[in-house]
Amino acid sequence: MAYLVRNLKLLMTNCSFSKTLASQIFRKAANPESSALLIITFRNFSAFHSSTCSYRSFASTAVKSDNRMVNHQGFQEWSSGGGLCHNSACIDPTAVVEIGAVVHPRATLGANVHVGSGVVVGPSVTVGHSTTLGYNVALSNCSVGDLCVIHSGVCIGQDGFGFFVDEHGNMAKKPQTLYARIGNHVEIGANSCVDRGSWRDTTIGDYTKIDNLVQVGHNVIIGKSCILCGQVGIAGSVTIGDYVTFGGRVAVRDHVSIVSKVRLAANSLVTKDIKEPGDYGGFPAVPVQQWRRQMAAQSLNCKKDIKSS
Repeated sequence: MAYLVRNLKLLMTNCSFSKTLASQIFRKAANPESSALLIITFRNFSAFHSSTCSYRSFASTAVKSDNRMVNHQGFQEWSSGGGLCHNSACIDPTAVVEIGAVVHPRATLGANVHVGSGVVVGPSVTVGHSTTLGYNVALSNCSVGDLCVIHSGVCIGQDGFGFFVDEHGNMAKKPQTLYARIGNHVEIGANSCVDRGSWRDTTIGDYTKIDNLVQVGHNVIIGKSCILCGQVGIAGSVTIGDYVTFGGRVAVRDHVSIVSKVRLAANSLVTKDIKEPGDYGGFPAVPVQQWRRQMAAQSLNCKKDIKSS
């Protein structure tokens, strides 16, 4: 009850509502039977309107003199979960931001978003409604669609791996200035990484599912309803169609295009464009029937060598 009274005092300071109404609320606070009314009234005033976002609900104003909180350049405790959110962030009141999470300026969280402890939502990042962010997720320079599941440790929107040799023979960094775009109903497994683009946005299509420990390089475009199994590595500027499946530890070299409805066996390496739908495997990847003949021939040769020795 003391917590509610304290926050009502803070709302009097920061919101323009009648002092007469506030005094009536304070008198009801002394009456235990009126506690329910007090809570409802507080909830009605806890979400306030700003010029940038109509949805914001902080547990208290972060001032040093009350509750021993300090306003760290506009960050305040979120009312549902206890995470820190910037004043300029646009957050739906149904969102949960757990303690230890940080939402940076101008970020947007949709309805029913759940942000786990340790998550960092960077400046201007957008997260669609009903999306879940697991523990220690890092989002920057990106947008995440609706109804996505981003598991613990995922990093989205960091710089891609791009360098060149300058006139002095030193390695210099290529600018990485674009974004990563995650579609709707996407699931990304733990400790996977999706780099931001340098000459085009990195894009993951709707309903695509990505396993743990997958690397998606800068400028990659992945279509809808694709499946990438664990430890897949996709180099920069690859274009992948729809309904593509990669087995575990598949690797794709840079600037390769793969058409829709391709399936790649585990441990395959794609070194050139795949222009026909179907099953592929091997190192380098070839049509699966050809790969099986190669494996059979190799096995036969090994047996001959053993007999001759």
